[in-house]
Amino acid sequence: MALRIACVLYDGFLLPDVAGPISAFEFAGVVATGGYRIEAVASSARAVRSSAGITINAADYRDLEGCDIVLLPGGISPRDPAAYRDILPFIRESGRLRRRIIALSSGTYVLADAGVLEGRRVVTHWGLAAEFMERFPDVALDVANLFLRDGHIWTCAGINAAIDVALAVIAEDYGAAAAQRTAAGLLMPFRRLATQSQRPALTEAATADGRVTEVLAWAQERLHEPLGVERLAGRAALSIRQFGRAFQRSTGMSPAKAIEHLRVERARAAIEGGARAFDEVADRFGFGSPDRMRRAFLRTIGRTPQQLRREQRLADLRRRRSGGHASQTR
Repeated sequence: MALRIACVLYDGFLLPDVAGPISAFEFAGVVATGGYRIEAVASSARAVRSSAGITINAADYRDLEGCDIVLLPGGISPRDPAAYRDILPFIRESGRLRRRIIALSSGTYVLADAGVLEGRRVVTHWGLAAEFMERFPDVALDVANLFLRDGHIWTCAGINAAIDVALAVIAEDYGAAAAQRTAAGLLMPFRRLATQSQRPALTEAATADGRVTEVLAWAQERLHEPLGVERLAGRAALSIRQFGRAFQRSTGMSPAKAIEHLRVERARAAIEGGARAFDEVADRFGFGSPDRMRRAFLRTIGRTPQQLRREQRLADLRRRRSGGHASQTR
């Protein structure tokens, strides 16, 4: 039985935020039993105009006969709640029913205005981070991660990350093999780490200051060593204050936070690649101890190394028992 996706549209939605993940979900139906049934909905039955000027015909969300997943694209003007005000009741209802909600890029604004993000950690595009934090100071925003799952709510950083989220959801529903075949069909890599997050965006942003770019590249080769801000600033030949300001301006995060994300990213890859001893992983990537590594994982991705390993084992077990497909029981 296909899982039902409601793609929620509003005037000015970003077309790539819809086309990318929908293509992934559509292709998953070719490689996985069940697949997805996708329906576009809006505040009324009408043709909804995207930011590119292309329209998509949508049904009234009130006529929707239930759904498993809500897909919420970003918009060209997330600063203007008037663009999406009429769909907020549906988002609130979906939050109350604990449907899986996937908010793409500035779609996080819609979730925040709907009041469904209380006590949750979310991601949005790094270029929107400062404005988002000012507008929604009570929402815990992570400006580094590519995408993030907190309970039944998924958020992501941008257009390419929207496909990464879709692949992660497909893996959850039908197993890693199905997601991998979907990615291959889309000529996409499978799978970028969630904690790899906005690393390409951070690197590109840092090119405005070559010293920051060089320090990031230098640090990635020395994660096992102490990398305090004093040492990083010295590498850039700047005072600590100058370096901190330049780094924040270029990447949208503090040097300490960036180093922690780099370490978590590499450690997670090692653990998911089969590394057994947490103390060895913690030492290899500069955490100092398994307990410090555990706390860093919780801060960065909201899960411990033990939970990641347990989830992976359970997912493998479910796939073996179901002949390669995750259970669709909800």
